[in-house]
Amino acid sequence: MVNIAFTGGGTGGHIYPGLAVALSLKELLRGLEFRIFWIGSSAGMDRSLVEDAGIEFFGVPSGKLRRYFSLKTINDFFKVIAGYFAAKKVLKKQKVSLLFSKGGFVSVPPCAAAKSLKIPVFTHESDFSPGLATKINARYAARTGGKIFTAYSDTVKFFPQKIRSFTMVTGNPVRGTFYSADAQKGRAFLGVDDKTRILLVLGGSQGAREINDLIRGTLNELTKIYTVVHQTGPGLSWDIPAGERYKPFPYIKEEMPHIIASAELVMGRSGAGIWEWAVLGKPMLLIPLRGSGTRGDQVENAQVFMKANAAQVLLSPCEDELMQSVNNLANDHKKRQEMAFASAKIAEKDSSKVIAHVLAEKIKTQFGGDV
Repeated sequence: MVNIAFTGGGTGGHIYPGLAVALSLKELLRGLEFRIFWIGSSAGMDRSLVEDAGIEFFGVPSGKLRRYFSLKTINDFFKVIAGYFAAKKVLKKQKVSLLFSKGGFVSVPPCAAAKSLKIPVFTHESDFSPGLATKINARYAARTGGKIFTAYSDTVKFFPQKIRSFTMVTGNPVRGTFYSADAQKGRAFLGVDDKTRILLVLGGSQGAREINDLIRGTLNELTKIYTVVHQTGPGLSWDIPAGERYKPFPYIKEEMPHIIASAELVMGRSGAGIWEWAVLGKPMLLIPLRGSGTRGDQVENAQVFMKANAAQVLLSPCEDELMQSVNNLANDHKKRQEMAFASAKIAEKDSSKVIAHVLAEKIKTQFGGDV
């Protein structure tokens, strides 16, 4: 029996790509005795997302890694230590042969524990520049004979020269349901016909206040052009009623691939989720998370897509600028087609299968047999 652990979490952007790899790996390992499970945060959304995908989940304490001092750092330090020992106990008891990390602060203790147990570590970075967790996990990967997967080719330069030979550019993993998405199913769910033009607004699984405020201020103008489908995040209470031209949802789950497929234009942040939009060849209007609370990774991601002509980017958006951008794209069919082609080009490689193949080959090398 080959036991394979996955780790990562904190946001859907860390979990969903990992699940895509896990599901692709399951397909490759058919006929082999294996078990896949996930080590994630004992608090938050990790457990529900993983278990909904049919994967066993082990929760461990997790503390946030910070580059700045905060009173919370002291408490989180002890959580990280507790997470290390909890993860080590799980890895030993479950006799894990390989660990794949999708990043996020919860992934560091399991990767450190795997390194101490001489378990090969494989890690993936979704953003243009690696976060602190990936920089730490990358060293564990290099020391255990694993791999460091990156979404963007230029990301490799952020790693020390001595571990760059362990890197592999793969793109970002996207779940298989996006490759088989059906625009008609999306329209049926929304209750609109084939002629309806759809603007999909996404702020991530938790929503985005800046984007929500922009939509609120421009909704009357936007709905003159589009039916606006808006993932608002939980707990948003507006005096704007849902209607034929405005369809708000706190969170879109199973229907998301089909709704994206039905959209003419997608607006939102620029985390790992933009690769799901790219798989479906969507022109994008990106409003990256920026400022003192971020390392600027979303701005960097957005700029890659902008340079590829797959997206337009608003770095200091106001309502007038947003409406100008939407109007320009709505009135330029040729431009949207060019952006759609460029978008699909970025995600033409099925990254989850590429990564899963590398993991399967490692298992084959270690345990023999055809994978």
